[in-house]
Amino acid sequence: MAEKVVSKRFGIPNSKSIDVYLQHDGYKGLEKSLKELTPDQVTEEVKKSALRGRGGAGFPTGLKWSFVPKGSPKPKYVVCNADESEPGTFKDRAIMEEDPHELIEGCLIAAYALGAGACYIYIRGEYGWLQDVMDVAIEEARAKNYVGKNILGTEFSCEVYTHSGAGAYICGEETALLNSLEGKRGHPRIKPPFPAVEGLYRCPTVVNNVETLATVPWIIMNGGDAFRQMGTEKSGGTRLVSVCGHVAKPGVFEIPLGYTLKDLIEVECGGMREGHQLKAVIPGGSSVPIITAEEAYRVKLDFESITEVGSMLGSGGVIVMDETTDIFESTFRLVHFYKHESCGWCTPCRDGGEWMEQLFDRISIGGGRPDDLELITSLGKNIEGKSHCALGDALVWPITSAMKKFPEDFARALERGKNLLREPATA
Repeated sequence: MAEKVVSKRFGIPNSKSIDVYLQHDGYKGLEKSLKELTPDQVTEEVKKSALRGRGGAGFPTGLKWSFVPKGSPKPKYVVCNADESEPGTFKDRAIMEEDPHELIEGCLIAAYALGAGACYIYIRGEYGWLQDVMDVAIEEARAKNYVGKNILGTEFSCEVYTHSGAGAYICGEETALLNSLEGKRGHPRIKPPFPAVEGLYRCPTVVNNVETLATVPWIIMNGGDAFRQMGTEKSGGTRLVSVCGHVAKPGVFEIPLGYTLKDLIEVECGGMREGHQLKAVIPGGSSVPIITAEEAYRVKLDFESITEVGSMLGSGGVIVMDETTDIFESTFRLVHFYKHESCGWCTPCRDGGEWMEQLFDRISIGGGRPDDLELITSLGKNIEGKSHCALGDALVWPITSAMKKFPEDFARALERGKNLLREPATA
């Protein structure tokens, strides 16, 4: 197993405090950035690392930073997306719980690289206690001149603020998050313009995930090449995964990209719960396509390899299911979630989600019809790629992949309906 990058301080007593953080190389990456590197050199180091966004999309982080216009007269902002609402995903929570200063330092380094004067950490509404943790850490950092005016005696000044969401999953989408930060309804924006050009308050903005930013201090201290060598050529470094479901030891684990899903389940998680066999895995949070046990036991966890089995790394939420799971029923639960979390802005998502849930509900209570699966497929085609943002895709991908890879569970659901509707036998 590779060296720990993000989770190396997890489990250390009182790891949330700045004193403990400073005892374990804390804020040295910021100090190096401010006193030894230019902003462009910081960005270049992040590019070298092949760090890709850890929030779901997997876009190269250094490249994203480079899109911010250097000559803009407008203020620039760094926004941390801590609205971790994807079912099955809880690794960002662990960072804020265990090592909040790591996130703050990453935000500040990004702000220095981009010339930003303020960082906003947008925290999921249900994570209220974590906002308190982050606020305490910010004040600790301010007291030691890591936040505020003329940081560490340099000309760089930057404020860090937290902001609570209101429990809306859609605000995990970066432009909906920006609208929410501005006090507007959390509706996604039309892109372009992209946030790098017109983001918060219509100013140049970079939106990065918690884990993405928390990785940056290590990269600056140890070099982009060292981080890249931990993973694969195109998927640099390590990443956190949150594993839940039918395993012996669920939790948050840091693995090198390219690590096998089989070893994650059998070595890190202690295998399946006793007496049961693997049936299916959702490898990247609830919105990515499901895979079979056979695919899970041969796939590697990096951005390229996972596409070979028709799925994605997504947000790093690994949901493991054994043979007792009815894939129709588990998919129905996801349909309900995405229908409920639609912002209602566009017709394909708003009405399509409602119709999709009605179809699943009808099948589940025994009213399924022979052509319902074709109707679900047809409806999915009218949602996928046609909604205002990616939530429509997030609704459809779990359904289409489940129907393709576990057709027997859907056929069984329809058969149950036939049995329920069958006329009683006559004497």
